[in-house]
Amino acid sequence: MQNEKREKIGFLLGTIGVICFSLTLPATRIAVEYFGTTIVGLGRTVVAAFLVAMIFIVRKEKLPTSHQFKSLGIVAFGAVLGFPLLTSWAMESLPVSHGAVEVALLPLATAGFAMLRAGEIPSIKFWISSLVGSFAVIIYAFHLGFGHLQFADLAILAAVLILGLSYAEGGKLAKELGSWQVIAWAILIGAPFFIIPVGLHLTIEMLHAPIQAWVSFFYLAVVSQFLAYVAWYSGMALGGIARVSQIQYLQPFLMILFATVFLDESITSFTILIALVVVFSVILGKNTTIIKKGSQPKKN
Repeated sequence: MQNEKREKIGFLLGTIGVICFSLTLPATRIAVEYFGTTIVGLGRTVVAAFLVAMIFIVRKEKLPTSHQFKSLGIVAFGAVLGFPLLTSWAMESLPVSHGAVEVALLPLATAGFAMLRAGEIPSIKFWISSLVGSFAVIIYAFHLGFGHLQFADLAILAAVLILGLSYAEGGKLAKELGSWQVIAWAILIGAPFFIIPVGLHLTIEMLHAPIQAWVSFFYLAVVSQFLAYVAWYSGMALGGIARVSQIQYLQPFLMILFATVFLDESITSFTILIALVVVFSVILGKNTTIIKKGSQPKKN
C-alpha cells in the first residue's frame, strides 16, 4: 500500500513536471527571436545558477561524492547544455508544433536509457504501449508533412536522445542525492562554462525586448531549467523512471495547445484524435509490470 501511494505521488509530480516542460518550446520560440540561441540556450542556466547558489548557501548543502559527480556530469550534459542549446537553435526556424511531435519520442528514449542505466526492465506490454505512442506521433508527423528531415529536425532528435539519457541518470541519482539537488548541482556544474559565451552575446538592443520575451526567458530560467526538473526527478524517483516517463507522451499535445494559446498556431481534429491514442498508450504503460534487477516484479 505504501509503495502504491509513493507511485501515485510520483505520477502526480511527473505530471506537474510535464505541464511545466510543455511551455518550454513555446517560451523558447518567443525568447529566441529577441535574444538569440546562446542567450536563451545557455543564459537560462546562468540565471538559474544564481537562484541555486542562494538556496545552497542558506541550506549549507554538502558536496556530492566523486561517483555522484560523474552522474551529475551526464545530467548536466543533457538537461543543462544539450537540450536547451539544440532546441533554442531549432526553434529559430521550426514551428512549435513541429518540434513538439519529435519531442514525443522522449519517453521511449528515457525508458531505453532507464533499462541501461537504472536497471529497470519493462515488460513486453510496456514496450507495446510505448510503440503505440511512438507510432501515433510518427503518423502525426507525416500528416503534418514532415517527410523530409531538416538540420533543425536532427537537432531536436539529438536533443531528445541526450535528454532521455539525462532523465534516466537523474531519476536514478535522485534516489540517493535528492530530487532537487540533482538538477541544482547540474546547473552549478554547467553555469561557469556558460558565463563567457553568454557575456559575449549580450547587447544593448536586448534591453528593448518586449515584456513577453523577458517573461518567456525567465520562465525558461526559473521553471523549465530548475523547478520543473525538481518535480520531474522527484516523480521518477518515487514512481519509477520507465513508468513515469510515459507521461511525456502528453507533452507534445500540451505544447501544441500552449502554442495555439500564446502563438496563434492552429490545432486540428486530427491532433485531438492522435492525442486520444497517446493518452490510451500512457494509461496502458502506467499499469504495466516493471522489473528492477535483483528484485521481484512490481505492477502499478
